[in-house]
Amino acid sequence: MSEKLPMTVELEPGTYYWCSCGKSKKEPFCDGSHQGTTSVPVEFVMNEKKKVSLCTCRRTKKAPYCDGTHAKVD
Repeated sequence: MSEKLPMTVELEPGTYYWCSCGKSKKEPFCDGSHQGTTSVPVEFVMNEKKKVSLCTCRRTKKAPYCDGTHAKVD
């Protein structure tokens, strides 16, 4: 099983940017480490305060949210 388990966080309303490159030191959020690569962060908006599970394995088909794919990879 992958060691990249989802990160569950409680987010306030607002706009967030999910790291799609895996280089961010603020994972699961973008810190600009993708500069100079073809990766771009995924913008998502929270309309209300809510607890969510964000993907850290980068294989989800529902970015930025975990879809359980990490459990299916070696």
